Amino acid sequence: MKSAHKKAVIGKIIIYVILIVIAAMMLIPFLWMLSASIKSDREVFRMDPFVWIPEVPKWSNYSGIWTKIPFLKFVENTVFLTIVVTILQLLTSSFAAYSFAKLEFKHKNKLFLAYIATIAMPWQVYMVPQFIMMRKMGLNDKLLAIICLQAFSAFGVFMMRQFYSDIPDELCEAARIDGMSEYKIYAKIMLPLSKPALSTLTIFTFVATWNDYLGPLIYLKSQEKKTIQLGLKMFISQYSSDYGLIMAGSVLSLIPVIIMFLILQKYFVEGVATTGLKG
Repeated sequence: MKSAHKKAVIGKIIIYVILIVIAAMMLIPFLWMLSASIKSDREVFRMDPFVWIPEVPKWSNYSGIWTKIPFLKFVENTVFLTIVVTILQLLTSSFAAYSFAKLEFKHKNKLFLAYIATIAMPWQVYMVPQFIMMRKMGLNDKLLAIICLQAFSAFGVFMMRQFYSDIPDELCEAARIDGMSEYKIYAKIMLPLSKPALSTLTIFTFVATWNDYLGPLIYLKSQEKKTIQLGLKMFISQYSSDYGLIMAGSVLSLIPVIIMFLILQKYFVEGVATTGLKG
């Protein structure tokens, strides 16, 4: 018994050591970015000796990024786009998932499989037809084009449907007997019970939309409509040697994502653990 217990303890220690090493490897690039954001261009790549915090931190990088390019406008565009897309995806995904999970209609399973099958199709396959369609609709160089394309998510429907499938059908049946419509069941029963899944989907959608580069690159041409990712790329093109400013801009672009994750962290783990497990 003692030998088995000792082996179990050693095994846990080895696992924790491996996890700590992996976590450190993932944090080092982020810490280097933080360090570089308060350095001058000459100090960024100085390796002999390498210092994490310079003797004279260049905090002016964080103020300079706002004046070198219209960084505030890029942030405003990205915030607007991300919030609208996230809200629409939560609404459309949860609404469609409720239909697939709790309602009965003709060819339900076939429609669900056909919709979910689009996840396996690379976006590059239908990127050109989408662009042509948006251009014919007069949405080229407009944020509305990206909103229309990203307002629906097959992955979101799949994840929400898996969560709804775990909710007993008896709840919906009892509500129907009491005279509640399907819309009220969805709004007053399903949504309150699906906070973990909604929080998980919120994080995924928020991060994906905030960090999206290729979509805005294709549809947005005017400078006043560009997102923060395009703005950083433009900044790199104009100030390719000032890595301190570039890293400062990158750090600022990560802050909303970190805040969103910290706010929803409580539900995130629960949402991942309770979705995608039931077929």
